[in-house]
Amino acid sequence: MADLTLTGKNPTTLTADALVVGTCSTSDGVAVVADQLPAAVVEQLETLAPRLGVSGALGEVRTVPAGKDVAADVLVLTGLGEREPDGTFAHETLRSAAGSAVRSLAGSDSAVVALPAVDADELGAVAEGALLGAYAYTAYRADQAAAKQAPVARLQLATSFARSAEARTAAARAEILATAVHGTRDLVNTPPNDLFPASFADAAKTAVKELGAKGVKVTVLDDKQLAAGGYGGLTGVGQGSTRGPRLVKLTYAPAKATGKVALVGKGITFDTGGISIKPAAGMDSMKSDMAGAAAVLHTVVAAARLGLPVAVTGYLCLAENMPGGNAQRPADVVRMRGGKTVEVLNTDAEGRLVMADGLVSAVEDGHDTVLDIATLTGAQMVALGKRVSAVMGADSVRDEVKVAADTVGERFWPMPLPEELAEGLRSKTADIANVGERWGGMLSAGLFLREFVGETPWAHLDIAGPSFNESGAFGYTPAGGTGVGVRTLLGFLEARAAS
Repeated sequence: MADLTLTGKNPTTLTADALVVGTCSTSDGVAVVADQLPAAVVEQLETLAPRLGVSGALGEVRTVPAGKDVAADVLVLTGLGEREPDGTFAHETLRSAAGSAVRSLAGSDSAVVALPAVDADELGAVAEGALLGAYAYTAYRADQAAAKQAPVARLQLATSFARSAEARTAAARAEILATAVHGTRDLVNTPPNDLFPASFADAAKTAVKELGAKGVKVTVLDDKQLAAGGYGGLTGVGQGSTRGPRLVKLTYAPAKATGKVALVGKGITFDTGGISIKPAAGMDSMKSDMAGAAAVLHTVVAAARLGLPVAVTGYLCLAENMPGGNAQRPADVVRMRGGKTVEVLNTDAEGRLVMADGLVSAVEDGHDTVLDIATLTGAQMVALGKRVSAVMGADSVRDEVKVAADTVGERFWPMPLPEELAEGLRSKTADIANVGERWGGMLSAGLFLREFVGETPWAHLDIAGPSFNESGAFGYTPAGGTGVGVRTLLGFLEARAAS
């Protein structure tokens, strides 16, 4: 990840490959906005803006020669759109503008970011966006190609309050958060021949150790232990693969914790659909079907690194869904952890089976609240598209997740759990079927999961579309794994810690 420092120096005097400043739309045209930028430089840029085709629109990035008054090689003008009524810019606007600018500088070594920030919260948003934009997945590229795509290595944030404790705290938090998101992206982008349940479990141990997540204990149940423990969902889904399932439990239990939250993540390291096999087109993106588990892993690590006074337990439900000779069949009945039986009508509805085992484990361990996060249904994309995630569950918890998402800048939409759809999950053979009617499939999946949480306050986050960007990069979001959900989960925990 890029090295981030704060500086109180005049940004025009700092030597770097690029100096990033903001532009915004006004009634008179375009205004240049930056922290500590000399008035003469601002005036010159505003005069040239119309000729350069600069509008100040959010997402617009223009690179121009720096000129003799700026020590950096080039100026990067990043659009901020229009100001808020109070004259400031929304935190998510600052994140997006910083991310767009830094992302455009791939292959450069250094950049100074001088976007407007009137307080530590705004500075934190700029730092988050810049660090999130400084990402590329090049592990499998030749050295020369990797160098061209490499993100900016060194970032300086120019701010008038660089020496304040609040600024340093905001920057440190941004670095921990960005490290968590980058770690999630890396796992999602890893090819499935190298990321499978056992190697994912090893990656969890490594992340806890290397990132300094003090106090986090890692426990791994292998396929034999899962079978012996009655984890029928994980065992059933994983039995078609030669690479058996795992349940990884990450426990962060600080002294005098103010609450106890469980995070359960779907970790299907590759999803062929099993016997109910998926079409070949687009199946390569099913390496991302473990994005929920990746988000849980790095959220627990980040919570520990921040020292949040909330006990957090992560459950990574890991399996590979393959159509092997021993694969689960449609019409099979599996007995889940806790004893409930499920008739498997569609082996491609496997995520809810592994999640059910994780949810039961979380309830058994006793938590104030359980959140689960999963790339669970294609119906999520039908309902909300590829950039908006869904959240459903107990009203109070669902609303708390929505507030956390809005605060950190991730897009989640609250969805209902209509009781009439539960009728479609009835089975003639078992306690419940793993699929219901076609209509409202995202909501039926949520109702299925609800069967395994009992009275524990719970919410389900479906990130199927937003977890993997198959289109072009935008803002601070790259192509491929996005790391969605980490910031919302961490924001939820931080809000709990502050309450």
